[in-house]
Amino acid sequence: MSTSNPEDVLQAFFHSFNRGDLDAIMAMYEPQPSLVVQPGQVAQGRAAVREALIGFLATKPTLTPEKYKIVTANDLALTVIKWNLTGTDPDGKPVRMEGTSSDVMRRQPDGQWRFVIDNPWGTSILG
Repeated sequence: MSTSNPEDVLQAFFHSFNRGDLDAIMAMYEPQPSLVVQPGQVAQGRAAVREALIGFLATKPTLTPEKYKIVTANDLALTVIKWNLTGTDPDGKPVRMEGTSSDVMRRQPDGQWRFVIDNPWGTSILG
């Protein structure tokens, strides 16, 4: 799937996340990304982000965007996404999460866009 603009990246991310395709998800991150795993906990670098995403994907999630807005400035993009997630925890209990993310992407030298900062919790990281 093309990631030649920020909207394409969002579509590809949701599609890959819902399929549980960790390799496809990781292909959408820069070499040194940061992921806010939860307020107060940031995974930095590809290995840490990958490990954190394994935890999210273990719930066999369905991640649904309600609405989003993308603001671009040259080679940077800010995305704000209202999302819902449903899944199942290891004990078989339903998991439901929701939030409003604020993410930063950057256009790469090859023209593709990649996540630099993935913050699914938006302003909730302020506490």
